[in-house]
Amino acid sequence: MNEVPRQRDSLAEFYRGRSIFLTGHTGFKGSWLSLWLTELGAAVHGYSLPPPTSPNLFDAAGVAERLASHQIGDVLDVTALSKAIRAVRPEIVFHLAAQPLVRRSYREPRETFDTNVMGTVNLLEAVRTSDHVRVCQVITSDKCYENHNWPYAYREHDAMGGSDPYSASKGCAELVAGAYRRSYFNPHEVQRHGVSLATARAGNVIGGGDWAEDRIIPDCVRSLMTDQPIPVRRPNAVRPWQHVLEPLSGYLLLAARQSASPAMFSEGWNFGPGPADSVTVRSVVELVVSAWGGGSWEDQSGAEHPHEANTLKLDISNTVGRVGWRPRMTVIQAVNETIAWYRDWTRRPADGASECLRQIRAYSKMHTVQE
Repeated sequence: MNEVPRQRDSLAEFYRGRSIFLTGHTGFKGSWLSLWLTELGAAVHGYSLPPPTSPNLFDAAGVAERLASHQIGDVLDVTALSKAIRAVRPEIVFHLAAQPLVRRSYREPRETFDTNVMGTVNLLEAVRTSDHVRVCQVITSDKCYENHNWPYAYREHDAMGGSDPYSASKGCAELVAGAYRRSYFNPHEVQRHGVSLATARAGNVIGGGDWAEDRIIPDCVRSLMTDQPIPVRRPNAVRPWQHVLEPLSGYLLLAARQSASPAMFSEGWNFGPGPADSVTVRSVVELVVSAWGGGSWEDQSGAEHPHEANTLKLDISNTVGRVGWRPRMTVIQAVNETIAWYRDWTRRPADGASECLRQIRAYSKMHTVQE
């Protein structure tokens, strides 16, 4: 088995030269993960629809030029997806392709379920019929849990669910992965099939380069750049905020753990902030205004909006204790780094990669893993 790196900045020892297949590489998180993996020396093969917004981080950071291959494709096309995986023969697969927006899921429920559920089925079918994938991670969401709006943090064995199409689709994706794990990738039979299948459930991710609709940080930046009040739909909603590098560091470390001990790490994992950093939307908006150096926001909670959970927290104790991962950035640091990226982009819109790489390198230096 491969030796697991003892320090996060030594992840380069694990990833250098490895073949990685990454779905959703043109998205916000996918672009950041692509940059980090290529910085570690991995050969990254991306498969995704075109970037979902304009502007977007994928183009701003010139991600395509850093990849071993870049294919525009739909995870709903199982033939093309399977062919792409067979062609590059990856050892590790990260599945990030998704319809990731709650409010859009209300408008387009079928597309949301198709992409998030059948896209996951297609990806796992492609892995099942390959003979070279050894590690597979399906990235879902903190919203995969049946939300009771209680003050307690959700643990990995809590029930899957969701009131809105997006949340329900992510709960379904978890059930799909669990069924494939038990039916085809049973951890107790890993010597036969050779695949470690895990799922990862991250919190409310923020960071530079996100321009998605109906997300609080892009909403803030768009308003601040045009000197308009920031519209805030649910100022008192509590979410587990974390900088994008936090869960990505967890995915990278978990994949190394899966490679070294495939049976031990083939399950679902929470990646979220510490308890003090699950705060209200109001708090985050005020941190953004402070980091920006000015601006204002307006409470739009009185308007009619689709249902969204009011309170959501993740219990990360299992991940901390067994994977050896823990968050290092406070919500204040996460917001400050996020606004630093947008400030840098306004000065250098043609060079979105430099600030990403600066933050990746700085983050890597601050981290060690538990022994």
